[in-house]
Amino acid sequence: MKTFTDNAGRDWVIEINVSSLKRVKGLSGTDLIALAVSMDTSVAERLASDPILLCDVLYAVCKPQADERGVSDEEFGRAMAGDAIESATVALLEDIVGFCPSPRDRAALGRVLTAMRDARDKARDLVDKNLDRMIEGGEIDRIVTDAMTEAETQLDRVTSGDSSTSVPASPGSIRAP
Repeated sequence: MKTFTDNAGRDWVIEINVSSLKRVKGLSGTDLIALAVSMDTSVAERLASDPILLCDVLYAVCKPQADERGVSDEEFGRAMAGDAIESATVALLEDIVGFCPSPRDRAALGRVLTAMRDARDKARDLVDKNLDRMIEGGEIDRIVTDAMTEAETQLDRVTSGDSSTSVPASPGSIRAP
């Protein structure tokens, strides 16, 4: 069992077992068995990249606790953002690994999920590095300045009545002599 804390300060226990897997499939349509037993990593990728799906799955896993506390799915979702989503994702995926019936499968799935997390971290590092380079090199300032200049030019053309941007008269609006 793993835990996470939502943004309302509530602690939630993730307990992946047959009952919670059935509840998740019934309430959210997500088949966590495909990840836990078949090692279908597309499920993990969808959970890691879709916070709405993730929260639906988490709510289904935690539904008995939510019912006990009188927390609706709407209230649960309102308390899920930022760090809470990150920690809940880790807790959920780690507990799914723990559910795997075979020790070899647990180890393999754990390695796969670690590799996925490492790949995401490397991609984030690359984005950060390129963004830093663009900021330090003034490239972002140039892009913004160019966009503003182009917008001002277009606005000047429209407001000055420049014929290159004005709409031609329709044939029906031209008077015959």
